[in-house]
Amino acid sequence: MTLAAMFLLVWATEKVTSLPTPLHRAIGMGAELVLGIVLLLGTTWLATHLAVRIFSTKEPPSMDLSDLSKTGFDAPSPPPLGDRSNARPNVPSSGGSVV
Repeated sequence: MTLAAMFLLVWATEKVTSLPTPLHRAIGMGAELVLGIVLLLGTTWLATHLAVRIFSTKEPPSMDLSDLSKTGFDAPSPPPLGDRSNARPNVPSSGGSVV
C-alpha cells in the first residue's frame, strides 16, 4: 500500500513540475502535499489497524447492561489510603520553614 502511494506521489510530482505557469505549479504543489499527507498517513493507519486485527489474541468480552450488577459495578469503593496528617507519627520536627 505504501509503495503504491509512493509511486502515485512520484507520478504526481512529475506532472506538477511539468505545469507551464508558476501559479498552476504552486496550486499543484499544495494539492500534492495534501495528497501525500492523506495517502501516507492513511496507509500507515490502515496497516497498523489491520495488524492489530490480524495478530490480536482474542476479542474483549461484550457486556450488556444486565451484567453491570454482576461485575461489582455497585460495590462500595475501597477504603481510602489513610489520613496523611499522621503519616509520620513520633518523628520529631527539626523546625524551620518549609518554603
